[in-house]
Amino acid sequence: MGLHLVCAEMSEAFLEFSASRGNDLSTPHPEAHFPGLKAGDHWCLCVQRWKEAYESGYAPLIDLEATHISTLEFVDLEVLKDHAFNKE
Repeated sequence: MGLHLVCAEMSEAFLEFSASRGNDLSTPHPEAHFPGLKAGDHWCLCVQRWKEAYESGYAPLIDLEATHISTLEFVDLEVLKDHAFNKE
């Protein structure tokens, strides 16, 4: 579900935020080959969830170079640059 366009570095705050919104990314689901995520892991997020987290103050840092260009249809480039962990 959703458009997984944003390559992000998980933070504890974001993982808690996502779980509070009904998407628990921390719990492993071996049946789906999903190990569960922890702070520091990199994962491609749904752009709508990242934007929701940004608007709520919980957006994780992103790898701008690995984030799909289509993200710009939802989020301004300056916002993405401000949240990039690989700033130039």
